[in-house]
Amino acid sequence: MSDTLKISLSYDKAPAPWQDKTFSMQASGYVIHLSSKNEKQSLSEVQTAARAIQSMGVDKVDLSGDWSEEQQWAFYLGFVTAKNQQQINWSSDNSNALNERKQVFDWTRKLINLPPQDIYPLALANNVVEFITELAPGAVSHEIVMGDDLLGAGWIGIHSVGRASIHPPVMLTLDYNPTGDANAPVSTALVGKGITFDSGGYSIKPSESMVSMKCDMGGAATVAGALALAIKQGLNKRVKLILCCAENLIAGNAYKLGDILTYKNGTTVEIVNTDAEGRLVLADGLMHAEELGAETIIDAATLTGAAMMAVGADYNALFGLDKELVNKALSAAEQENEGAWPLPLEKFHRNNCPSPYADTANSRAQKGGGMGGASNAAGFLSRFVNEEGKGWLHIDLAGAFNNSSNGKYSAGATAMGVRTIARLLLDE
Repeated sequence: MSDTLKISLSYDKAPAPWQDKTFSMQASGYVIHLSSKNEKQSLSEVQTAARAIQSMGVDKVDLSGDWSEEQQWAFYLGFVTAKNQQQINWSSDNSNALNERKQVFDWTRKLINLPPQDIYPLALANNVVEFITELAPGAVSHEIVMGDDLLGAGWIGIHSVGRASIHPPVMLTLDYNPTGDANAPVSTALVGKGITFDSGGYSIKPSESMVSMKCDMGGAATVAGALALAIKQGLNKRVKLILCCAENLIAGNAYKLGDILTYKNGTTVEIVNTDAEGRLVLADGLMHAEELGAETIIDAATLTGAAMMAVGADYNALFGLDKELVNKALSAAEQENEGAWPLPLEKFHRNNCPSPYADTANSRAQKGGGMGGASNAAGFLSRFVNEEGKGWLHIDLAGAFNNSSNGKYSAGATAMGVRTIARLLLDE
């Protein structure tokens, strides 16, 4: 008897005694009952049913009958778990495209889910270099600046956050240049927060908050996964990938509350919360992206709990002073069936974390950074791009990771945002 279960779709109501379920068990296997023939509306129903089916111990399925590509992908999102032992046989001729996307998502999710003893700053950088180089071996080069060499290069944020770890902090700059022209302009720079473990530093997190902080490199994994997916989909423009990698730990040489950092652009920053470290490392990455002359800069980070409170786990939060680019990102997310929603950002947000000793503090000395914390964090970042924020988009990855299983996802990384950013790369 086969241990692979057939799954099909139906627009008929579920028979008794399944009326209150999104699926029923029939002789042919499980049937997911959709309430509408509108594809977008069906995706949430398919994903919810897939999560429920897998939670009953089903790990191998055949998707049989008439499924759209997006319905099959919605099933994948709900069906897979962090252990990644599930098998899906696609129903359609789009299996090659689905398998390529699955390869990237599986890699991205695995990277975020790895335990912190396996994914420290240099290991993260090397994982990304290896994966992307395999996709385009003739078009990829890279540079790694590590440890105290970061100070010589002027990257004070990454060095300060990561210097207390036995694993030195790292800035990775990966150059994907399919043009063959060393002088080709950089179409987009992707900047990712790569905090491979976040204890909170001296503003230490409680255990229940710290246990999932292997996911704090989710921004780095997401932008790397987006570049990989875009390459698979035929990206023909030059893109630079900048990963800002560190472990935020406690030791005698750790950075402290009250320290003042002077950044490469002259901005001075008072540290009032060592757990607001992501913006400190991203500041270096954004300045580096500006130095490279990138036409568009997209950063992604698991940055604030405030964004999660605002948009929930089904959306990522979008920020930008360039409203046209924010709208473009919103449209890209819509096309790719990923949740995204814009939150407020104006120039005045730069001044919402004042310091009597420096140009700005890195947060407010209040729990969660106080009211408007996600916008204030974005305002901080806006100090490190061009004055008008032209061509810069900040994505706060509220939906990148779930501490526990919910109605749509298993516990762990979701890779939400990969498709949106890949679409932006391809459309630039």
